[in-house]
Amino acid sequence: LEQQQRAAALGRTGSTIDPITFAKQPQTILRVLSWIFSLVVFASIVNEGYVNMGSERLHCVFNKNADACNYGVFVGLVGLLACSFFFLLDYKFSSISSVKDRKKAVMLEIGFSGFWAFLYFVSFCFLANQWSRTEADELPLNQGADAARAAIAFSFFSIITWAGLTVRAVQKYLLGTDMTLFTTEHLDGAAPTQPYPSNSPGGTTTTTETAETYQNPPFTENNAAPTYQVPIY
Repeated sequence: LEQQQRAAALGRTGSTIDPITFAKQPQTILRVLSWIFSLVVFASIVNEGYVNMGSERLHCVFNKNADACNYGVFVGLVGLLACSFFFLLDYKFSSISSVKDRKKAVMLEIGFSGFWAFLYFVSFCFLANQWSRTEADELPLNQGADAARAAIAFSFFSIITWAGLTVRAVQKYLLGTDMTLFTTEHLDGAAPTQPYPSNSPGGTTTTTETAETYQNPPFTENNAAPTYQVPIY
């Protein structure tokens, strides 16, 4: 059961993942939602986040603060691109043969997802604060109001999805880092050495037959594991 859980969370080296199974994974669903939310934040500000108030100059709907609009566009655009990158990485993860590369990929996801959840928290607070300071007469015919509310709302939703992706990445990392996973022997592709049976104090020989089959942990390379017996003396 434990091995099945690891395989489901991390995939096996060199295996081909089923697209339907991949699409049903919680991490994939969170990734798609994050992509959609980032697109809404980005598109809302770019399309309707600037209004013309009787002049040729466009002003940001968030209290005429250009920094608010620029920050929302930046977080949304980079989040959109990052979701696309990590989506492909998730799909190709099981085909990564290097132990170190698999570990680095998971650590990168943990760091970026956590950081972007924080940036979206800042975005939500910043945009909500500037919107609360926006006067009604600054938006003739309520121009850009819906876009501003959408950017604020989906910034909040993005906090949840990116935090969820961070938790899933941490769980993936923990599933692949038990006590025997990153030992020197495993990283070198060699199986641990089995000690020979020792003689009992009474002078009689204790014979022991052990047959141990080694399975592929999630972060280890796909090498054939030996099955052998200890010589009997």
